[in-house]
Amino acid sequence: MDGSLLESAADGLLLLGALRAAHSELMSGRELESAAALRRRLRNPFLFSGYLWTQLPLAALAGLRLDSLDDESCTVSLPGGFRTKNPFGTMYFAAQAMAAELSTGVPALLLTRGSPHSIAFIVREVRGVFTRKIQGRGRFTFKDIPAMQAVVAATGEEGTTFVARSEGRDAEGNVASAFEITWSFKKRP
Repeated sequence: MDGSLLESAADGLLLLGALRAAHSELMSGRELESAAALRRRLRNPFLFSGYLWTQLPLAALAGLRLDSLDDESCTVSLPGGFRTKNPFGTMYFAAQAMAAELSTGVPALLLTRGSPHSIAFIVREVRGVFTRKIQGRGRFTFKDIPAMQAVVAATGEEGTTFVARSEGRDAEGNVASAFEITWSFKKRP
């Protein structure tokens, strides 16, 4: 066997071990006590990458990044290029849907973790409208975290849904796509 291949395999194993350690730290029991602590960890690019590689490997492979997260909005970006392009040289619609879903999913995760009750959540429906091509980095923003928070706070055992809207913008800042992701929230007994 080629020595460089062995070195590459060893480097890969070391990286996988580091990512697993980062994920373990991110998801450790003591950190789950606080949504604020989880938010801080998700904002750390290395720990967020570790989380993606262990929980959402396709998102990690596509190159999704958490650009911003505050009490009002969440922005996720996705690079253009070979990992996300379609045969026409623009961003593949499924890659856009993945980024839009994550821009609404990160707040959903934080809000359910911050709830005094155990709340299950899942995507029920995804709708997308595409108005422009995205070439280069695309940014997907969900701007209504307070409304989602109100729905999560009012969730009971019968469950409820929330339609989260995420806008995709091209590198110039033009709206290129709009997604509606319907989340279902249900209090566990």
